[in-house]
Amino acid sequence: MILLSDPRVIDTPVADCGEPLAEIATASVITLDPREQDEAGAYGRVRASVLERLGSASERLPAGIRLLVIEGHRSLAEQARRFALYEDRLRLSGITDPAELLRQASAFVSPVEVAPHCAGAAVDLTLIDSEGVELDMGGAVNGHRTGDERWCPFDAPGLSPTARANRNLLAQCLSEEGFVNYPSEWWHWSYGDRYWALMTGAPAAVYGPI
Repeated sequence: MILLSDPRVIDTPVADCGEPLAEIATASVITLDPREQDEAGAYGRVRASVLERLGSASERLPAGIRLLVIEGHRSLAEQARRFALYEDRLRLSGITDPAELLRQASAFVSPVEVAPHCAGAAVDLTLIDSEGVELDMGGAVNGHRTGDERWCPFDAPGLSPTARANRNLLAQCLSEEGFVNYPSEWWHWSYGDRYWALMTGAPAAVYGPI
């Protein structure tokens, strides 16, 4: 897979369209989860067109199933903090080579300069039923924080048939609206950022850091 630390990602040009952030909570077909809530409320915002696509994706789901968004926009400072924390964790495991630290850290936390969340282009999300209960996805959102890295990749081996079907359902509704997945994190999808542009062959990202 192409990691967010890959030079091809940072080399992808950005032609920011200037679109504002929009409040996820205003979309009636999407549920916003508060677990990553920050003081400024950034977690509950994405670019306006990203929100429109999320709404359309949710409407593609079978009756009784909807999207649960865990986190949208993230500040540059918060992104830098999370990246440093994960690098520290890797150092404690014995990794000291700077290039290897960058490579392994970027599997789960994007380098700040290309971070899709900082562009308002990415969401961490899952599926819930009509009672608000999360569907079995074979692993938790942000499972890398609790040492469950083996279940984080979208195509993780050993998933149950139910978890595999639910991940495929999530992928189908989002892919049909133009989103791309970061393969090491089944829950992370983006539209309009550098990684999206590279993976789709777009000439430039339409969203940069905001």
